[in-house]
Amino acid sequence: MGRRKVLLVIVGPTAIGKTALAIRLAQHFSTEIISADSRQFYQLMTIGTAKPDAQELAAAKHHFVDFLPVSRLYSAGEFERDALERIAHLHETHDVVIMAGGSGLYVNAVCYGFDDLPADLGIRQMLTERAENEGLTALFNELQQLDPLSAERIDANNTQRIVRALEVCKVSGKPFSSFHQFETKNRDFEIIMVGLQADREVMFDRIHRRVDQMIEAGLLEEVRSLLPYRKENALKSVGYREFFDYFDGCKTMEDAVDRVKRNTRHFAKRQMTWFKRYPVVWFDYQDTDSVVNYLDSHPLLTS
Repeated sequence: MGRRKVLLVIVGPTAIGKTALAIRLAQHFSTEIISADSRQFYQLMTIGTAKPDAQELAAAKHHFVDFLPVSRLYSAGEFERDALERIAHLHETHDVVIMAGGSGLYVNAVCYGFDDLPADLGIRQMLTERAENEGLTALFNELQQLDPLSAERIDANNTQRIVRALEVCKVSGKPFSSFHQFETKNRDFEIIMVGLQADREVMFDRIHRRVDQMIEAGLLEEVRSLLPYRKENALKSVGYREFFDYFDGCKTMEDAVDRVKRNTRHFAKRQMTWFKRYPVVWFDYQDTDSVVNYLDSHPLLTS
């Protein structure tokens, strides 16, 4: 019998070092990387999403990076379909494939699949119009009442996900979160999950330093170039939306940067809340040698 096919999943909060670890492991196992960072899917959004740079892309082949126009809505269900197809193709020549990213819903889609979610396009359209007329905050407040757990996990500025969660609540009469029970759907590969973490103070310091580095690298110019697309869902991401008020003259530069740092901290906390529910083996972000040693002795990788 041949060796098992394995999907090695790397998770953790933003700015913790997932990309560097993924590249190291891709080289170690002579394999390729599936990106599960939903913001890195989009073209033109480079600095603010901390995409792998040219040197990193040359060090290990990445899939699902920089492949969508910013105007394209791309759901976790679509990613599930596309990523599973790519993983199956890669497993034809690689025993191990790596998936790395901090978008929990997209990681969940590939590893566990989704329950069949009820839909009603009429209700979806009504909710979308309410978001435009009443503001997204009104819908988010309603979601907090109907499904506090989903409201805790969803970015309060993500129109697409808030509308979809409310749609499911209204159609089914049940919380959106009740449809994600992490019941594993059949996959033709084994899954190993490892995660990087740090003390909160360290994590927040890394976030602050990354935001400062993005500013120095030209994030403002990148946001300015994306102003024509500001209403697209992709541009409601942390690191972009905060600067639109600055360009509108409503916020100072200092205020905008502070809001990016604050919102990224909140995002990182939501990521950790999500991933703590997974069967992840956690490592300190500085101790990547232990990750390699753990994997080298893992039964799925040695049998």
